Parts: sequence; structure tokens; C-alpha cells
Amino acid sequence: MEKHDGRDTGEVRFDDPWYDALASGWGELDGTGAPAPVVPPARQGQGGRLGGTAEVYLKVQRSAAFQEVRGRYRRFVIPAFAVFFTWYVGYVVTATAAPGFMARSVAGAVNVGMVAGLGQFLTTFLLTWAYARHARLRRDRAALELRWDTQELTRSVRGAER
Repeated sequence: MEKHDGRDTGEVRFDDPWYDALASGWGELDGTGAPAPVVPPARQGQGGRLGGTAEVYLKVQRSAAFQEVRGRYRRFVIPAFAVFFTWYVGYVVTATAAPGFMARSVAGAVNVGMVAGLGQFLTTFLLTWAYARHARLRRDRAALELRWDTQELTRSVRGAER
């Protein structure tokens, strides 16, 4: 845990992005003995409009930087999924439809089915390594910059609302 200077009342604020309004609909009380409201008053928009921080998140989602990060993610995940899923289904179908082929000996007691099964484990680890490397080299820095920019924007909106 981090230590912070200043006073800490220990209470949850309604403008806290991690506040989840657990009391709404769960029959819990709001502190005065009355049932908690379904939506806390600080979270309700004026006239159905989105709140200030919600507008910030929508603005960030529509930004070119966010779209670039999502595009980089999709350009890796979709082909990787297609290749890995095809390899997996091919293994299962071959094991089911061609048991004679899978039983062919490769070296001693080791057969094609055993090699292909071990290949499944190997490709799982390879895919995990490739995903982590891709994220580290192509997305993490841009995503971190987006996160900091978003936090700065929401701080400025919260400061203007007070």
C-alpha cells in the first residue's frame, strides 16, 4: 500500500471510478436506515446526459491513439487465434478420423499422436511468449500514455465539477 500525505477519511466517494454501488438492489441500507437508492445521486446525469468523466472516456475511445492500440491488438490476436484454433481442430480431427496415421511410430515407442500432442503444449507456450512480446513492444507504451492522458483529463473534469 502507498502512504499518502493529507487526511484520509476512509470513506468511498461517489466520484471514485472503482465505486460499484453494491447497495443498489441488494437490500442494503444507505447509512440512515433507509434502503439505498438504485443509482447514487452523484452518478445520475442531468437530464439523461452523460457525466463529465463518461464524456472523457467516450472521447478517449474515439481518439486515434485508442483506435491504434485496439488495431494493433486485433492485428495480432485475430490471426494468432485463427492459426492456433486451426492447429488444435486439425489435431483433434486427425486423431479422431485417422487413428492409424496418429499411431505411426516416429522413434521407438513415440508415435505421431504423441509428437502432435506435445506440439500442442509447445505452441501454447510459444503463443503466450509471442503475445507478451507483442504487447510489450507494440502496445504497452501507447496504452500507458493513453491511461495517463485519461487520468489527467478526468482529474481536470472532476476539479471543474467541484
